[in-house]
Amino acid sequence: MEKFLQFIMNNKYPIIGAAIAILIIVTGLYHLIIPVALIVLGIYAGIYFQKNKEDVKEKIKNLIDKL
Repeated sequence: MEKFLQFIMNNKYPIIGAAIAILIIVTGLYHLIIPVALIVLGIYAGIYFQKNKEDVKEKIKNLIDKL
């Protein structure tokens, strides 16, 4: 029993993550998570592009020149 409790204490975050994933699958919330994740990714990309405008322009220019 002590080894089992030690296993639980060492791996509590993966176990919590698995439990949350099971709840998301069972309740069907995964249909909502993907669009929300894409929105968050789009916001993050917009902020990155705005703060690093010159670097992004240079990288895109170099990518187009390589093609």
